[in-house]
Parts: sequence; structure tokens; C-alpha cells
Amino acid sequence: METQVNHPTPDSIMQIGTGFWASKILLSAVRFQLFTTLAERKTMTAAEIKSHLGFKCTDRNVFDYLDALTTFGFLNREDILETAKYSNNANTDFFLDKKKPTYIGGLLEMLNNRLYGFWGNLEEGLLTGQQQNETKAGDDLFKKLYEDPDRLKEFIHAMSGIQMGAFMALAQKFDFSNYKTLVDIGGSAGLLSLLVAKQQPHMSCISWDLPVVAPVAIETIQQFQLQDRVKTANGDFFKDQFPQADVITMGNILHDWDEKTKLMLIRKAYDALPEGGAFVAIEGIIDDDRNKNAFGLMMSINMLIETGSGFDYTFADFNKWAKEIGFRSTSLLPLAGPTSAAIAYK
Repeated sequence: METQVNHPTPDSIMQIGTGFWASKILLSAVRFQLFTTLAERKTMTAAEIKSHLGFKCTDRNVFDYLDALTTFGFLNREDILETAKYSNNANTDFFLDKKKPTYIGGLLEMLNNRLYGFWGNLEEGLLTGQQQNETKAGDDLFKKLYEDPDRLKEFIHAMSGIQMGAFMALAQKFDFSNYKTLVDIGGSAGLLSLLVAKQQPHMSCISWDLPVVAPVAIETIQQFQLQDRVKTANGDFFKDQFPQADVITMGNILHDWDEKTKLMLIRKAYDALPEGGAFVAIEGIIDDDRNKNAFGLMMSINMLIETGSGFDYTFADFNKWAKEIGFRSTSLLPLAGPTSAAIAYK
């Protein structure tokens, strides 16, 4: 009997190497608001899409573009070529229709408008250890964002987009039964607070962030019609103490900073909690073996691009920091996709 030999294959190399092709096809579709248009019209032919979006390329280019989106699983299609009719699938209709509160395209818009170009400088970032975004001129990233209302709004909605699934899972999976109040530090558009309040009717929540962010959060709260149990409050987590609450959350906050700043933020959370309270950090927690959560590792590299000194971390890292601050115990709660909640109990 011949022994079967597993020969080397270039499949994974080519898939990753050409990955930016697929990425740009999706990102451009979000920029063109294709999924929002299809949510309104239900089905459209390639010719109708070409006319609506103002494409000047050939019909064959349009067929290839739409059929690639279909092959990726983002569109449904009946028939083929000239007679084909395209529509959203359930995921794109739910998450990529800009008129729905569940829209996560803000992240994809930021990937397209900012990070797609910045990641082209990854080699320089690794060689120099320096940021590769707007701050290469020496400006502070967040200061630059806060100075540009349009860019700030895009960033805020991007942060909501990247955490939508995880926040929904946290609201359902975390045991809130012994708690009544929650403060989300760096709450951005207020999405975490809103999803918790929606799922847990006994909870009152505060989305705590800089004053410049409040108008976006207030607008989102009004969309959800939860003004009675979700409020905004203003503060700067570098200068101010955190408001007291039974649960303190941070979504994609800790990874922005170096270890010294991470410890400072965790200590402030500890000080704001009662005995038995919980601190919850929601991020792409890297697995302790550092060989499974590729998204968490890539996000950590993205922190090099964006901040220069920030990094994502393992649960072992979080556990060490929490115990150093004085928390009595920790746990890890898997949420959605590569995102987990690292929890520390006082």
C-alpha cells in the first residue's frame, strides 16, 4: 500500500497574499452604499446597479464585481449575467444597511478611508516603531480626531461597528442579575450601554466620554428610545476619577495604551467599584498560546500603526494586571468572533 504524501500547497499563501483584493471589493461596496441601496430596493440587476452607482466601466467589470461579492457570501443572486438579480443576504441587510441602528459599516468606512493606506507603511512602522497614521508629523492622534467633527464621527461609528456583535453578546451572556448600574468608560456612541439596557430592563447605564463625543451618543440614545435608562456623562479618564457603578466597562480602550497607562486605567476602575463589583474589558483578547486569535494579533499590530505604544494582550496579561491592582478574581467570557470579555471582580 502506498503511503499518501501531503505535498506542500500554496493555497493559504495566495489567499493571504491577495487578501487586500477581497478587502477592497467589500470596502468599496460599503463606500458606494450598495447594501443600503439593496435594502431599500430589495433586488436590482447589474445594469440598474451600474446606473445607480455611476460606474463607467464595462458591463463585464460590473458582473465580476457583483459576482465576487456573491462568491464571498455578501449578496444573493438569481440567474446570471444580464438576467441576474442581486439582493442582500441576511447579514449584510442587518449589519451594512446604513439606515438601520445595527449598522457596523462605520468601521469599514474607517478601514477604507484611513487604515487601508496607513497599513501600506507597515514595514516602516516595524523598522522605526513609530506611528504610521495622521500623527507622523508629531500630532496627537486623538487630538487630531477631536479637531475634525466629520473624522471624529467616522471614528466613533467605526468603534461601534467593530464591537456591535461583542456588545450584543455581552448584554445576553454576562450575569447582570446582582447589579443595577453600569458605567461604560470611553463609551463613544453609547452602544454598549444601550444594548445592555435593552437586554437587561433592570439596568441603568451611563456612557462616559469627552464632551465632544456626547452629541453622537445622545443621537444614538434617541434612536434606541432608551433615554430613561441610558444617560451620557462627561469626563477625561486621564484627569478625572471614574463615576461609581456596580459594573465598569471598557470596549477597545485598554489596547490603545502602554502597560503603565493600562494599569492606571484598571486602578481607576477598581477605585470606582463597590465590593463585589465587576470590571469588564471587551477586546480581541489574544489566546495565551498566541497562535489562534489572528484578529487579536492583527489588532495589536494596528495599535503600532495607530498609537506606536499600544498593544493587545492575553488573558494571562490581564490576570496579572488585575491581581496587581487588587481584584480578588478574574474570568474570561467569549463573546462574538475573536472578541472576549476579560472580567475582574473586586
